[in-house]
Amino acid sequence: MSESINPPVVVPGGNAIQPRFVLWLITIVAVGLSLFQLYSAGIQPLGLFYQRSIHLALIMMLAFLMFPAFGPNRKRGVAGGIIDLVFFVGAMITGGYLLFYLDEIISRAGFWNQTDIVVACIAVVTVLEASRRAVGFGMTVIGAIAILYAFAGPRGELPWLGQWMPGILEHRGYGLDRVMGQLYLGQEGIFGLPLGVAATYIFIFVLFGAFLECTGAGKFFIDMAYAATGRQRGGPAKAAVLASAGMGSISGSAIANVVTTGAFTIPLMKRLGYKSHQAGGIEAAASTGGQIMPPLMGAGAFLIAEYTNTPYIEIVKISILPAIMYFATVYLFVHIIALKQGMQGMTRSELPQMRQVMRDGWHFLLPLGVLVWLLMMHMSPMRVGYYAVVTMVAVAVLRYALWFFFIAPRQGQAVTFASTRRMIWAGLVKLVQGLELGARNAVAVSMACAVAGIIVGVVGLTGLGLKFSSMMMAFSGGNLLLALLMVVLASLILGMGLPVTASYIVLIVLVGPALTAEFGIPLLIAHLVVFWYSQDSNVTPPIALAGFAGAAIAGSKPMATSFQAWKFAKGLYLIPLFMVYNPEIIIGGPVPVVVWNGVIAMAALLAFAACLEGYLFTRMNILSRLILAAGTVGVFFPSPYTEMAGFLAIVVVLAINWVSCRRHGSEITDPM
Repeated sequence: MSESINPPVVVPGGNAIQPRFVLWLITIVAVGLSLFQLYSAGIQPLGLFYQRSIHLALIMMLAFLMFPAFGPNRKRGVAGGIIDLVFFVGAMITGGYLLFYLDEIISRAGFWNQTDIVVACIAVVTVLEASRRAVGFGMTVIGAIAILYAFAGPRGELPWLGQWMPGILEHRGYGLDRVMGQLYLGQEGIFGLPLGVAATYIFIFVLFGAFLECTGAGKFFIDMAYAATGRQRGGPAKAAVLASAGMGSISGSAIANVVTTGAFTIPLMKRLGYKSHQAGGIEAAASTGGQIMPPLMGAGAFLIAEYTNTPYIEIVKISILPAIMYFATVYLFVHIIALKQGMQGMTRSELPQMRQVMRDGWHFLLPLGVLVWLLMMHMSPMRVGYYAVVTMVAVAVLRYALWFFFIAPRQGQAVTFASTRRMIWAGLVKLVQGLELGARNAVAVSMACAVAGIIVGVVGLTGLGLKFSSMMMAFSGGNLLLALLMVVLASLILGMGLPVTASYIVLIVLVGPALTAEFGIPLLIAHLVVFWYSQDSNVTPPIALAGFAGAAIAGSKPMATSFQAWKFAKGLYLIPLFMVYNPEIIIGGPVPVVVWNGVIAMAALLAFAACLEGYLFTRMNILSRLILAAGTVGVFFPSPYTEMAGFLAIVVVLAINWVSCRRHGSEITDPM
């Protein structure tokens, strides 16, 4: 078609310039995917392979429509269009073959025919290409390396490659039929647990978040945070912390949090006196907390529940206290910087009023209340997500209808047939937008889970997980702290090429057995520790995606902003360590012990923030900071006497600092 008839249009939420008919296809596929997920979640559940194969096929079709072959800033052209069409058909084959021939495949019981293997090869290549477009090149490279590793060995397709493997990584090697059958037709490959969680629980909650976003819940949470903290010292920064906690419960994405809340909070922080790199770092650290904030936890809660065979509501319950501790740490850093730099809050006239905020947006709390209530009733998370979405749509429709028929006429807007028709049409458009946005938002996480399934399948096939556990024991010498340090380093390296969800899946498969079997860490705590450490790619240089997003909004240098985010997000490293040495805060115990552990944890985090900044009530000398550092180490040391000594040291130093402030007044300095 000519450009005059079919003009290019910028896709909402992306940079790709798309012809209009492609936009229509994206909408049709995305809405179809969301409706399919709603149907299977709340009306007619489907079998394991039926659900996952249809989900993956539609997700990949959407990925090839949304992301052109040669990048988002170039037109498709003839060559690009042909490539996209080939992979689009590959996506249909990937899901359709299982859908139509599943019974026959099962009856073959592992004795695959040639057609099975050909389709399996098409599926693997298609998944890797869709991942390259939707997630990034690093994910595809790691998936391809995993497949090459499966081929490397004396009995594999690439026996010469096995000769280059270190002795501990050697294995027998596998042929094309075995590897492709494992990855496409087995339950530990592409259609394994990670994609199963993405195709059920994750998608429906992402869709719920999309409807909240479309109906204005994001603004509601941001306004509520400003109303609560805006008048305090450093109010906008504290609002960023609280708003990110609220938005994190919706989006489950650190970068989405930065873009959503940072657009409001970062300019206000800068206006209040925070340096550009500080403002961007605060927002990045706070937004990273959205990944560990229930109920979504960036899809982590569902994966942890499946891997540990623990009810989802239990994962939510035990994650609340650690998440609060993390946000409290960021909040403390914000407060201390505001005190050091003599900042004031915003005026009442600049802030929304809490009463008005609640009057305008109280209905956003109803779907969240339904969600929590149904979870407490131990209903399936997928069914809970379905009812939450339905409740959100019903509340939005009812609220708008009440305004249109009862409030608008009082303001001089007559209710006519034409205006009613326009209202209904606007509501349908908003509904389609929500369905489309939910599907779009799910593409990246679903593709990450599909490629993670490839990696998990290879790990299971080759026994790499046990080999990795042996390497951990050898390098750490049986020392738990060194083993955890290795997990941190591994998570940082994986985070350079994998998104957080995929990094967690790969890490837990590799190091989970060693943490539980060799070091005796309870299963649930091991998963939480690995999941928390997997977040560090958001804030840890040189790859700090949330930090880079914050720098873009703040107009600061990316690395300087990332270092600030890394400093503010230190709870990501300390709190998991505390979980390991004080498991009662996760798995429970006598009430006095749990309370004691909560108190000393908060004291240690406060001391750590004051030690780094050299300030709490007033300026601290070097001796006080050294004692606080020693006290923090003592609290984290696995000995009750050392814990007590560290806690007392922290209390004494902070008390002296408070007395000094009262006696001499606060010295407002800014040595940074």
